[in-house]
Amino acid sequence: MRISMKTLWSAAAFGWFAAVALLPSGASAQAAAAGNSIERIDATQTGTSVVLTIQLKDAAPGVPPSFSVANPARIAIDLPQTINNLGKNLVEINQGDLRSVNVVQAQGRSRVVLNLRRQVTYAITADGNTIQVALGASADTTTFRAAEAPAAAPAAAATTAAAETGRTLRGIDFRRGAEGEGRVVVDLSDPNTSVDIRQQGQTVVVDFLNTSLPEALRRRLDVTDFGTPVAQVNTFQQGGNVRMVIEPRGLWEQNAYQSDTRFVVEVKPVKEDPSRLFQGTRQGYQGERLSLNFQNVDVRSLLQVIADFTNLNIITSDSVQGSITLRLKDVPWDQALDIILQSKGLDMRKNGNVIIVAPRDELATKEKLELEARNQIADLEPLRTENFVVNYQKADDVRKLLVDEKQRLLSKRGSVVVDPRTNQLFVQDTAARLEEVRRLLGRIDIPVPQVLIEARIVEADDKFSQNLGVRFGFARITNGEWVNAGAGSTFTTGTGTGAGGTNTITIGNRTVTNPNFVNLPAGTIGGFQPGTFGLTLFNSSVTRLVNLEISALEADGRGKIVSSPRVITADKVKAIIEQGTEIPYQQATSSGATSISFRKAVLKLEVTPQITPEGAIFLDVKVNKDSRGQDTASGPAIDTKNVQTQVLVENGGTVVLGGIYEQIERSTVTKVPLLGDIPVLGTLFKNRQRVNDRTELMIFITPRVVSERVTAAVR
Repeated sequence: MRISMKTLWSAAAFGWFAAVALLPSGASAQAAAAGNSIERIDATQTGTSVVLTIQLKDAAPGVPPSFSVANPARIAIDLPQTINNLGKNLVEINQGDLRSVNVVQAQGRSRVVLNLRRQVTYAITADGNTIQVALGASADTTTFRAAEAPAAAPAAAATTAAAETGRTLRGIDFRRGAEGEGRVVVDLSDPNTSVDIRQQGQTVVVDFLNTSLPEALRRRLDVTDFGTPVAQVNTFQQGGNVRMVIEPRGLWEQNAYQSDTRFVVEVKPVKEDPSRLFQGTRQGYQGERLSLNFQNVDVRSLLQVIADFTNLNIITSDSVQGSITLRLKDVPWDQALDIILQSKGLDMRKNGNVIIVAPRDELATKEKLELEARNQIADLEPLRTENFVVNYQKADDVRKLLVDEKQRLLSKRGSVVVDPRTNQLFVQDTAARLEEVRRLLGRIDIPVPQVLIEARIVEADDKFSQNLGVRFGFARITNGEWVNAGAGSTFTTGTGTGAGGTNTITIGNRTVTNPNFVNLPAGTIGGFQPGTFGLTLFNSSVTRLVNLEISALEADGRGKIVSSPRVITADKVKAIIEQGTEIPYQQATSSGATSISFRKAVLKLEVTPQITPEGAIFLDVKVNKDSRGQDTASGPAIDTKNVQTQVLVENGGTVVLGGIYEQIERSTVTKVPLLGDIPVLGTLFKNRQRVNDRTELMIFITPRVVSERVTAAVR
């Protein structure tokens, strides 16, 4: 019964007689007695699903019977003993995948028809006098699958029989080729699996003989978003075989090949060329071969000969005149026709199995007149108004795209109005243009994948410095003759005053000045003073002293800085994140006054991701790691580290964008000439400084796709 209902409805989708033919003969009297009616129909959109509400006068007896049609996409709901009390037969909805609702009434019975943009899953519930239809729902699909239940047991038995052969399909994948072709890749368990591939109408049917299909692979793939001729791939178990139905769109051609256990069906797009007899990508002539030998034969008669040979319908214009002499032996007939047309300045247009032959100028003039006539009809065609709900885009951005003067999608009489509160578009134009707008929204109004980009900037340093210096000199009494101070005398050593400086020694009330003939002390490192060791030698009368002071300082430091900025953004949308300080400095103006300006010393990540069809991520990235440097007379310097590059990374993978390794080795010796070169003793006349610094900078980046569009398969 389900098949006959779908066939009858496809034959007359809106027909009165189709509805009448499905009703029982006594329904009219029962409906008049029941008196139930449809009072109101409205819809509500929640996210990507639409809930249609049918309000009845009285309570519904239960969930009404229904069925769906794939082409055109419709859902029909039968309401027995119910009449239409809406006052109209058409209810415009235009929300989500639901375009409109038709109500057909006959003999006290009503049929509610949901006109869809594409086939979707649905669930029907009845609560009192309210019937709700959830479009796009995945919770309950029993409603439209109930008719398939009787065939479940035979199908299961056939699957078991196929499984006994040991051959199965292990995987089904879809990929897009470099030239826009769609490739269905099937992973076979046995390379000797028999495959039967053929074209049925506008579909490609592939049968895998004596093969079973796992339950996880029994699904319909919607691959429209890949931009190939293939729209859907439906795979299911049929008896002991597995059948795959590929549904292409437009002009296409297919070929198949197998490598070991990998079977590939390739569907290529074909651009229609009206001047070619055979459409496709194969070059050269493909017609059946023939031989022609004529002297001064009329061109019209020669075209008749070719028409009889090929069983094509050839229409020749009255302006085709003249005769031709030719001798062709064993050449394709399409090549012979091409030679005849070129020699007489003719051209052809092919429509199905009908070929129109006329002079080139005549065909060009005719096509120009047809184009002008279509334009005139478009100028007189009545305008319609339709509203479109935009879910993932801003309605104003879509409006700018529609009215862009460089590539205007609306006609010159079309207009569009935006309601920013509800994010809707109200478009007024011809029916053909409205359909183009609908197709455009179906392509661009989709959720955009999100990409998380994490960068790691690792700075490591290993620094070593060593300083060694001496002070060396003699001392003498500066305040006259020595006077013994007794047991209570004190001895104090002062500090030097730099190169050529002095040390002072106080004993009692006497002061001895010790000039530093060698003044090469160790310098500071990082603000720390060096350690010193002093030794003073003097005679018993303290009239002469020898002073020696050794200073030394060593610093050994290791450090690591890890910076990890991360940011999330949409596909093909630039994202910037930064953290740091703005450093003020004075800047002179043209008038001579000064003003305060700011320079940034920040950690900054700037990236634009692009997800490729293969699932990898192409990154246009710029990373900055700046810090405050030394202070100068013009203001503080900025120490900068940055990298800017473009790189292709797999999803979740990590790549090194770049690195800088720097090593500084320096050894400095300051000494007294000649004396500093004396072995061993020359150490007293030297100052040594040694530096060994190593720094390394590495920049890593890791992108991850955190959300992807999930298209519900139509089952």
